Amino acid sequence: MKFETVIGLEVHAQLRTESKIFCGCGVRFGATPNSQTCPVCLGMPGVLPVTNRKAVIFAVRMGLAVHCHIRKQSIFARKNYFYPDLPKGYQISQYEEPICEHGWIEIESDSGDTKKVRILRIHLEEDAGKSVHSESYVADDETMIDLNRCGTPLIEIVSEPDLRSPREAYLYLHKIRQMVRWLGVCDGNMEEGSLRCDANVSLRPAGVQELGVKTELKNMNSIRGVEKALTFEVQRQTGILESGGTVNQQTLLWDEAGGLAVPMRGKEEAHDYRYFPEPDLVPIVVDDDWKEEIRSELPELPDERKQRWIETYHLSEYDASVINEDHAVSDYYESVVSICQDAKSAANWVMGEVMRRLNEDKIEIDALKTGPADLAEIISMIKTGTISHSAGKTVFDHIADTGDSAKTAVEKLELVQVSDASELEGIVDQVLQDNPEALQKYLKGKQSLFGFFMGQIMQVSKGKANPKVIQELLKEKLEKMGS
Repeated sequence: MKFETVIGLEVHAQLRTESKIFCGCGVRFGATPNSQTCPVCLGMPGVLPVTNRKAVIFAVRMGLAVHCHIRKQSIFARKNYFYPDLPKGYQISQYEEPICEHGWIEIESDSGDTKKVRILRIHLEEDAGKSVHSESYVADDETMIDLNRCGTPLIEIVSEPDLRSPREAYLYLHKIRQMVRWLGVCDGNMEEGSLRCDANVSLRPAGVQELGVKTELKNMNSIRGVEKALTFEVQRQTGILESGGTVNQQTLLWDEAGGLAVPMRGKEEAHDYRYFPEPDLVPIVVDDDWKEEIRSELPELPDERKQRWIETYHLSEYDASVINEDHAVSDYYESVVSICQDAKSAANWVMGEVMRRLNEDKIEIDALKTGPADLAEIISMIKTGTISHSAGKTVFDHIADTGDSAKTAVEKLELVQVSDASELEGIVDQVLQDNPEALQKYLKGKQSLFGFFMGQIMQVSKGKANPKVIQELLKEKLEKMGS
């Protein structure tokens, strides 16, 4: 019997606010344990939470970007469960009336077609604390509690069960990460826990509409890890069903090192949390004026920008996708093109030298000293023959190291390209004279040595010779010698 995979993802994105969702405590990652707490986020008796307006704006911004309906009024609820790192004994979340509902994003399906993945809801909630087990200062028989994360603002993005393979889940999560980073609502760092993903997985006989018994996967700390965990779980459930067994509804923890998922507990249903409206918080009201104000501040979205580049800059789908992955890199590229008016050359440089340097230096593009204007000038100088392409790379790195302007770098490094034929003719003659054996082989028919001569001329000229000019000179002299 063939089975169809059904996957739904719940993505938690930590919002990039300066303070927590219901109090004024900071949200800095890596702070001293329990240093970013107050009576509100610690759940002390008698305190009253106040909703962070910026968190609401970020939630609406994300909702609008993924085509959600924005509720004019949404409410918070108490989600009751008892963990050591949840000091109130409940988590403030949204349940029956979330702030955003019924949206969608598009991904590429397994068949290669564009697929619309529905988003059931996006709701606001606070994060819990952290139980610390594995640090060197924690004994084997103890657990320590860090409550810095309590009250950190989150949005939870819940998809419909529209994903049909681990690969589609990977592409969906990749798109969500791109979107939250593009909008500036979350840094998308899964290693630090600011973007987390839980997956619901079930199998059903092909052609059947009713969903099978689902399991929930947790503890996946990378997009690739999500794909690996889902692949494991699909294979595990397939084996159970093919052998006539029954899948148990449970929560599983992904063990990255072991490459397997291990049972954690039976999977809860909504009624297990005993949701009820949060009595200490007033409803969130997003009227039409506020919603349109937030919409007006949305940037051009990644899919729209990519399509514009393909149509107006004539970039390939691949080039546009690579450059458009990160918003800051995308803006950098736009700036370069606006100055040099050469979209293809700019694309090659951004995908090549710019991204190489970002990876080598482990920096974001905002920290790159070779700014858009510098790169545009390098491209222009290559086009006009002022410097060679290889010299352009040298100039690029020099600016990245020193912050000099392109003009200053060319002057300091003495990289102005020589295009005077009379000046270059002597170098060509010298190279031919210094390599008599190679010259004789070429004249006897080994024309591949033309590239050898070109390389020697560039070496003698220290890279300053204009390749077009020396190519013409070399060709002319060799033809005369062979005639």
